[in-house]
Amino acid sequence: MVDIVIQLLPHILAALLYGALGFHFWNTRWREGENQCVACPMQIWERVAIATALVVHATGLYDALFAEVGMRFSFSFALSLMMWLAVLIYWLESFMARMEGMQPMVLPLAALCTALPVFFPNVHLVAHASATGFKLHFLAAMLAYSLLTLSALHAIFMGFTENALHKHSLKRSLNSLPPLLTMEKLLFRMLLVGFVLLTLTVGSGVFFSEALFGKPLTVDHKTLFAFASWGIFATLLVGRHVWGWRGKRALRWTLAGFALLILAYVGSRFVAEVILGRV
Repeated sequence: MVDIVIQLLPHILAALLYGALGFHFWNTRWREGENQCVACPMQIWERVAIATALVVHATGLYDALFAEVGMRFSFSFALSLMMWLAVLIYWLESFMARMEGMQPMVLPLAALCTALPVFFPNVHLVAHASATGFKLHFLAAMLAYSLLTLSALHAIFMGFTENALHKHSLKRSLNSLPPLLTMEKLLFRMLLVGFVLLTLTVGSGVFFSEALFGKPLTVDHKTLFAFASWGIFATLLVGRHVWGWRGKRALRWTLAGFALLILAYVGSRFVAEVILGRV
């Protein structure tokens, strides 16, 4: 029992740090009130605090995923790892653009996903995890999922911002956000990189399935969802380049692709581990 608590301690601590920072950014950037700084840039201590939470979170993930018996994984660790990468990307992006207004949404979600392994601790051993090809496949998949998750969060934020601007509802939270055009450019930049990584993930899984997983490619719901998601993101990027898609149309396609991507792995693992009780 004590060993389990020690193993889960970094996840609990990281979740608390993310939650506290999320509340802090909401209180200082979003909360309506007088004599509060509007669109305050991120302070050095705030960057250090987020970096500390990232290090604690990474420590917990590494110890949990890479045990002596081999690599372990689950839907809860998948979501936790995806949000770790999402927070890291926003943290890095904050050195180049105003990201302080995005933190009140990203950090609470990171806190929620970081705490998931505490409530859903079941894991399964990953076969062929020691192979270099599998490690590259896994890294590309996690980076792709993280970037496309971040794109979906970005799309939701842009939708709220656009609606508020159309309704002339200029609240304090909007003043902390980057300009809408800047957010849109960042969205498609993340979508493009995420799509390239997703292409590498799907392509390696299709053409090198036997070498990576020890068995030929099987067409199941996971594969179909992954292909459907890839097709939606491909159509969106072509539509952007050829027809100049933007605004609500781009946001709807982004969220549709993300929903299918989540179902491709996290959803299937959730059903297997939580509903069906398989590991």
